[in-house]
Amino acid sequence: MSREIRKLFRAPYGVPNALQVVGDQLWVADQITDRLALIEIAEPSVYGVTPLRRDIPSESSNTSGMAYGGNSLWLAANCEATLWRPARPTDAKKGEGEIFEVDPDTGATRNRWPMPCGGGVHGMEYDAFEEGYVWITTLKEQTLSKMRIADWSVQKVIDLPYVRAHGVVRVEDGVWVVHTADRVIVKLNTEDGSEMDRIEVSAEHPEPHGLSAFGPNLLYCDATSGWVVQITL
Repeated sequence: MSREIRKLFRAPYGVPNALQVVGDQLWVADQITDRLALIEIAEPSVYGVTPLRRDIPSESSNTSGMAYGGNSLWLAANCEATLWRPARPTDAKKGEGEIFEVDPDTGATRNRWPMPCGGGVHGMEYDAFEEGYVWITTLKEQTLSKMRIADWSVQKVIDLPYVRAHGVVRVEDGVWVVHTADRVIVKLNTEDGSEMDRIEVSAEHPEPHGLSAFGPNLLYCDATSGWVVQITL
């Protein structure tokens, strides 16, 4: 099924690799500096961006995924960030991604957890339909894992149809997962992982990286061009 794909505005950072809609505003994470911006979802200014309402640091590294839930922001630290910037003491270790829970007012770290099977992580989602659970892409195993936050235990593992899984959005009847290299966003059944729907993002559009629900539609960001894009479902 063909969907409308439309560029909205540019992110305030040069390399936006994760985003999350919260109310009528949008959080964006920069992959290089690991700073977090809260911006308005509005018509862009003459500079192509929208008003910036908050800009905070984080202890994450190579931030590649983002979610919001339980009054916290959640960040997927895709291993160390030394490819992009000097190392920091708080960075995840080489080859070992982590999930950060941070204060949305200050960026202070509340908790951090390792990837269940090691390796990196490009995307995550806080489950809005089952409180206390998050979904994370496990790049080493090419799977999507449902994690119970209370004891950081794996509750479900779904095999993914393509490599380089990125943004994740949980909806009532399934879960959308971006596969950046293949330029496809696939909706999967959360019980057996079967494909329910798909969105092909052709080369004329910005490349999909991070993903968030936006009312009945989707927003994605492109780390290579800086665009925030809407998909009308």
